[in-house]
Amino acid sequence: MVKIAVLDDYWEFAADAADWNSLNDADIDFFHDTLLDQNAVVARLEPYDVLVTTRERTFFPRAVLERLPNLKLIAGTGGRQANVDMDAATELGIVVCITGGGPARGNATAELAWALILGVTRHLAWEDKQMRSGKWQTRVAEGLGGKTLGILGMGRLGTRVSQFGNFFDMDVIAWGPTLDAKRAATNNVEYVQWDELFSRSDVLSIHVPLTDMSRGWVTEREFGLMKPSAYLVNTSRGPIVKEQALIDALTMKKIAGAALDVYDVEPLPVNHPLLSLDNVLLAPHLGYSTGATLRNFFVESIKNVAAWQSGTPINVLNKEVLPNRRS
Repeated sequence: MVKIAVLDDYWEFAADAADWNSLNDADIDFFHDTLLDQNAVVARLEPYDVLVTTRERTFFPRAVLERLPNLKLIAGTGGRQANVDMDAATELGIVVCITGGGPARGNATAELAWALILGVTRHLAWEDKQMRSGKWQTRVAEGLGGKTLGILGMGRLGTRVSQFGNFFDMDVIAWGPTLDAKRAATNNVEYVQWDELFSRSDVLSIHVPLTDMSRGWVTEREFGLMKPSAYLVNTSRGPIVKEQALIDALTMKKIAGAALDVYDVEPLPVNHPLLSLDNVLLAPHLGYSTGATLRNFFVESIKNVAAWQSGTPINVLNKEVLPNRRS
């Protein structure tokens, strides 16, 4: 009997999202919280052969993986597994699989980014709160038409958000590590250099993956380049932005505000300083979290587990582990 743990199912959604009974000889448990303490993670997961992870919520550094002797497969969801120490997993013979990002026509994260842009620039959460206390129209907002939208990273998501910007009659500029002027112009976007991206943007939206290169890209220096009237929107990963630099910029009004869906630590601790600021709009990492995307994640994860059970793993991220994988 293979013991399987499905992790970080905040919505208690996974059990009914796919046919887990299709897995042979499997004993499956569902967990609805995220453990941050490494000892607690080990104590919970030590009995399990297989982990089905919901995106990158629970972290698996070497210090955790080495203490899970039964673990043979991490069936991760999404195309990257930044929460897993891949070198350690490979050395320990743990197969790590991935799934696609969601339905073929899914634009969930881009849609949320645009919702955050509209919400923070029009002060919607703030005005909702004021209305509930009996107040009416307490902040003046500016429209988006004629303003400049900056895109940091113009892959699939950044390109989609840039198209929304064009539709809202914004001037769109972009910088990305692989972007050039020709590809930008093809999408009605102006390619600019790094400093200009920050200095010209009225709204700056981040759409690069978290890598060793992009970690800590946005610092005190970048906030110093931005307009006091500008907004930062991050639906990518929290550590791309230096968190304390962001808090300082918001507190000292170096920028007008921020809209965030991602954080250094998730779930966001209840005493986190971002929660006390009135110029930031917060969402609990909702970018990809639509029913269609989640169902796709779990259906594809079951296929990955079944293939591994049959001895022919598919969608393996660390292929070099296959000749020596744990039996």
